[in-house]
Amino acid sequence: MTVRWGLLSTARINTLVLEGAGESDRAEVIAVASRERARAESYAREHAIERAYGGYDALLADQDVDAVYISLPNALHVEWTLRALEAGKHVLTEKPFSRRADEVEAAFDVAERRGLVLSEGFMWRHHPQTRALERLVADNAIGRLRVIRAAFSFQLAAVHGAGDARFEPELDGGALMDVGCYCVNAIRAFGGEPVELQAQQVVGESGVDVVFVASLRLAADVVVHFDCGFVVPFRDELELVGEEGSLFTDDPFHIHVPGIELRRESGTERIEIPAANSYRLELENVGDAIRGRAPLLLGRGDAVGQARAIEALYEAAERGVRA
Repeated sequence: MTVRWGLLSTARINTLVLEGAGESDRAEVIAVASRERARAESYAREHAIERAYGGYDALLADQDVDAVYISLPNALHVEWTLRALEAGKHVLTEKPFSRRADEVEAAFDVAERRGLVLSEGFMWRHHPQTRALERLVADNAIGRLRVIRAAFSFQLAAVHGAGDARFEPELDGGALMDVGCYCVNAIRAFGGEPVELQAQQVVGESGVDVVFVASLRLAADVVVHFDCGFVVPFRDELELVGEEGSLFTDDPFHIHVPGIELRRESGTERIEIPAANSYRLELENVGDAIRGRAPLLLGRGDAVGQARAIEALYEAAERGVRA
């Protein structure tokens, strides 16, 4: 059965979600909402969406909408997740859910009380490349995992303009929240939760972190370094280093061109991965969970752990102390 989706906002990233839904027979976007009705109607015409609403509450009142995708600015994710849940809608909220773990816990409490599915939108976790990395680590392809190195950065102002919402502190902008959260998610996915960390940030003129760097130690004695930023060139890399080799991926989060390098002292082997639309797979997993056909990949534990790690990283960077 097809899950009928509504979009809360007309954000740029919606285009990727619409492409994913368009490839699936299990997801259909039937409604979009904006603060301005004219904008919603224009967006609906452009993307062949059946219904347009001049307000988010109006979309939530549509009884034909099963689930909503929330692509609002970061600071609004929790508020509109709670409103959607109270309206009886399942929710996929774009990453990052929140930088405050207690808010994420509260949202999942509501979802569970109402019997609804709630998930944080880290689409890359659904891709076959990520699954392949997980299998390779579990199968000891590189021996015992010892080090994780991750980076994600780009020139935000050059790409999207100096007025981008990600530069606004009141909207929970910042490099860690936007791109660094992918690094944190990868670190946790492959190595587990942090038990010790140090962090440094450079705060830009607008008041958000434009460069963020951290070192962590994970519970399994895996050590980690990651960096992210808005004012340095595009970099998007992940390396998992074991005692017998390493696994390297260029563009591990967008995964435009899938492929894994298995690096050993004897040489490098390229492991080919089939192309797949991460957004389609994400929508289908959430939809299958809604219909009771499959377990949800990213639920409470992952979202709360993610928020807790981001919260600790900001605290360490702001205080300049070891957390």
